[in-house]
Amino acid sequence: MLEDDLKELKLVSIGQQLDMWLQAAARHQWSYDVFLEKLCQEELGTRREKRCELSIRSAKFPYAKTLDTFDFSYQPSINADQIKELSKCRWVGNGENLVLLGPPGVGKTHLAIALGVEAIKQGYRTAFTSTQGLLASLAKANSENRLEEKLRALCTPKLLIIDEIGYLPLDRHGAHLFFQLIARRYEKGALILTSNQAYSNWGEVFGDTVLATAILDRLLHHATSINIKGDSYRLKEKLKSGILNRAEMK
Repeated sequence: MLEDDLKELKLVSIGQQLDMWLQAAARHQWSYDVFLEKLCQEELGTRREKRCELSIRSAKFPYAKTLDTFDFSYQPSINADQIKELSKCRWVGNGENLVLLGPPGVGKTHLAIALGVEAIKQGYRTAFTSTQGLLASLAKANSENRLEEKLRALCTPKLLIIDEIGYLPLDRHGAHLFFQLIARRYEKGALILTSNQAYSNWGEVFGDTVLATAILDRLLHHATSINIKGDSYRLKEKLKSGILNRAEMK
């Protein structure tokens, strides 16, 4: 039977909706080539969607976020047009970087994840990690004499998102491991970094001003920096309900 043949050919979407397509073809009197084109478009669209879903899971985002759910009106310091332009991901293809700076809760991680999802939709392999998780994996690989292997793996994604730089200070060994990764990806792969620390404080974050300068030199050579200034989204509902007022936040 035709349904069995489609299943064997792994044309799953077409097989599941074959009756609907046959009825539509008869109703609209499609020519054979138009009918075949529509079937192919349906199958390819389903496969792209499944690949995208798989890639999003493989990226290991901590939660799902999209640009559609970001409240730009609550953070007027963010240029929505600039984010829209960044969502086209030309910078990812060029191996450039994006750094999102600002205090906790202003939407840095939301934007990082949402832009990562956009990169995946456009075919770029993407991975997400927290700074602490990254350093722990690098330290473990180093202790097991697998650092080179781990660095190669971290250079495989076209876009690597590193979240929460500066929330905890790095020890000297961790800072040097971080530098090795930045140096490896320099002008080869794109990065999104989020941090609650201004660049002037990165010497303290990395425990070494010279090392911090070397990291920033490579990171910012081809980069866009966005400094978010505003209230925490986590306090948004409390402000709306009157449980907390802005005077208490200062």
